[in-house]
Amino acid sequence: MVPTAIGILGVTFPPGKAKNYAFSSYAAGAPLGAIIGNIFGGLLGEYLNWKWVFWIFGILAAICTVAGYYVIPLPPPPPTTADGEPIPTTKQTIDWIGGTLITLGLILLLFALTSGNVVGWPTPWVPTLIAVSLLLIAAFAFWQHHLETRTTTQPLMKMSIFKNIRFSAANVIMMLFFSSFNNYLIYATYWFQDYQGLSVIQTTVRFIPTGVTGVMVAAIMSQLLSRIRADLILTFGTITLSLASLLFALPIPPSTSYWAYAFPAMILAVCGADTLFPTLTLYVAKSLPAEDQALGGALISAVGQIGRALGLAIATAVQTAVMAREKGVGVDQIGTGVGDVGPWDHALMVGIRAAAWLDVAFGVTALAVVVGFFWGAGKVGGKH
Repeated sequence: MVPTAIGILGVTFPPGKAKNYAFSSYAAGAPLGAIIGNIFGGLLGEYLNWKWVFWIFGILAAICTVAGYYVIPLPPPPPTTADGEPIPTTKQTIDWIGGTLITLGLILLLFALTSGNVVGWPTPWVPTLIAVSLLLIAAFAFWQHHLETRTTTQPLMKMSIFKNIRFSAANVIMMLFFSSFNNYLIYATYWFQDYQGLSVIQTTVRFIPTGVTGVMVAAIMSQLLSRIRADLILTFGTITLSLASLLFALPIPPSTSYWAYAFPAMILAVCGADTLFPTLTLYVAKSLPAEDQALGGALISAVGQIGRALGLAIATAVQTAVMAREKGVGVDQIGTGVGDVGPWDHALMVGIRAAAWLDVAFGVTALAVVVGFFWGAGKVGGKH
């Protein structure tokens, strides 16, 4: 849905204020969903059966389906000759080989990274699966290059799209950023609910500032995209997210008031997400030709989701290793009785803070990529 939406916005709105508003409004959907979803999720988790979550998803999906049928514009008609005859186009086929390679590669990689925390990293099949997954991903890249350069079959991904250095850098930034941002949200939840022992509702309330701030930032960004250079916006976004993670990583006394460290962290984190996301998606729409905008949107969305999964797998490995060290047990014993942890457990606190330091490292690395490859980039919200 995300890449399709980016492609529709990219080809429907011409460059200018309308496009800025469209992408900023699209970005505002994330914080709106966060605040509404958190509130309803908290209420459902506290007072109703968990299955109601899926009933609500189904109802919302049905509403969106009906609305999309009437609201989303039809695609432009196929090109024709001067006589009105359709211009022959390359026959579209499904790249089953490429789809199989990338799917297996990513599944094996995520499975190996998450399993290492359970069975232990020295287990022989864990590094073996990681190596196999990387080979499959490399094979996917070579196969896509072969289809694009040697055949008339449309590849799943045009490898030539990566010749645009800043586009490639944008994908790296997106992966690193959402590795950090997703981990921040998850480990902040662990901090409140698992370490401090707060209820679902009490934890939910502490995330409300992210939704409120996100809507405000999205509205402001619609005006700033055509006025401020992209590199400055991306620098601001990566710094604020790094600071948010830093507030949870520092050895601040656990009894410190929420308003002293967690509240500003919530604001800083969403300031980063809702400035960086519309900037990068709008850059994709501006830097690529119309026929590649959906592909670019799909790719930058996919690397963000892959970043979330890989970042969480790595953070879990770090957290588990640190907790095992503090408990004096093996990583495979964490959560199995000997290595159990509960509210206000010192090992749990140290493990969460170690994961927060990893998030800081992700954010700072994303900042380095911005400075190294995006510095000097112009405004992405203008007409040219």
